[in-house]
Amino acid sequence: MKKVIIVDDEKAGRILIKQYLEAFPSLILVAEVNNGVDAVREINRFKPDLVFLDIQMPGMTGFEVLTHLEEIPQIIFSTAYDKYALQAFEVHAIDYLLKPYTKERFDKAIEKLGQDNQPIGSLTESLLMEKPSYPERVLVQHANRLITVAVEAILWVEAYGDYSKLHVANDVFLSNYGISALEEKLNPKKFIRVHRSSLIQLKSVKELHKYGKSYDVTMQNGDVVRVSRGYMEALKELML
Repeated sequence: MKKVIIVDDEKAGRILIKQYLEAFPSLILVAEVNNGVDAVREINRFKPDLVFLDIQMPGMTGFEVLTHLEEIPQIIFSTAYDKYALQAFEVHAIDYLLKPYTKERFDKAIEKLGQDNQPIGSLTESLLMEKPSYPERVLVQHANRLITVAVEAILWVEAYGDYSKLHVANDVFLSNYGISALEEKLNPKKFIRVHRSSLIQLKSVKELHKYGKSYDVTMQNGDVVRVSRGYMEALKELML
């Protein structure tokens, strides 16, 4: 069984999808909404497996909805505007239904549900990180799902090859971004590089210990992060 949510600002569009879903008993409709704000609330509430997502809606577009989700479900875009088709296909969403569409076309979209959902994650990651202001959430892999982690919850960042490990209070998540890329994206008033392999959030520092000419930083969760000499002065200035 897969949980499904329909997001469409047109009642006729929602009715059509519900009618077509009747042929797929394993797809269980748990909610339907007509705007982006309610979509974010209901998707974060139900954690569906699949969302039929309209793109052009009052207040918040379908693409903007993706940036506010805690978990990223499989997405089938459904819209009357073909100008978004190229972007949708470039990120390989499960499918892009251009209204009006037939039941045969709907069925073909459903047949694609077993495909990898990583590309829609790539779109969401780009949308999150390319905002004009500093991002509030970061996309990470968790078990077999893509979820977003609040930047405020990140205690420190550890380099992990071409990727990064994001350390939060009781867990560690893997980000597709390298530590240097994250350093450029995160607010420098809150996050500071203390080692070529470490980036810490200042408010999450519990203690600063000096050992001879070296320092160690103890984070709120008890993790100890080494401060290399090249970053000591910047850290001491900020900690004053």
